[in-house]
Amino acid sequence: MSRVGKKPIGLPEGVEVKISNGTVEVAGPKGKLSGAVNPEIKLEIKDGQLTVLRPNDSKYYKSLHGLYRSLLTNMVEGVTKGFEKKLEIVGVGYKAEMSNDRLTLQLGYSHQIIFLPPEGIEILVADPTSISVRGIDKQLVGQVAAKIRSFRPPEPYKGKGIKYVDEYIRRKAGKTAA
Repeated sequence: MSRVGKKPIGLPEGVEVKISNGTVEVAGPKGKLSGAVNPEIKLEIKDGQLTVLRPNDSKYYKSLHGLYRSLLTNMVEGVTKGFEKKLEIVGVGYKAEMSNDRLTLQLGYSHQIIFLPPEGIEILVADPTSISVRGIDKQLVGQVAAKIRSFRPPEPYKGKGIKYVDEYIRRKAGKTAA
């Protein structure tokens, strides 16, 4: 049996789970998320815990078992705590600012980059060199953070660019003078 899939998901107070033919809706204090689930995978709610069950031990259902358990855990955690990714801008003259729900980035190009966050995502700029991406959907938070990072990924010589706060940039030695 899957090590991830067999663990039950604890449902905190204030979280409601509705299961209906192929879709799961999770509602909590921070919002509401829904997702599709293979109809063959059974979901049971007992004693404040959500359990994911598979129909048989074929390789296909074994892979889906752990996948859906992880996705449902992320949905429950998202509607209770939410998710956050922090980015850091490194470079002289590189900066970010929020105005009118738009993220404006100056990253050494001849133009500013204006980014409109998708619905359900909140972007905070504490100071010009730090960006925080928050939301209840883990996949969307990661995707938006990766998109912002892609505007100027960190380079290996001086480390200039946008990087995750916990990311390590492997540095290369530059040219040596003769």
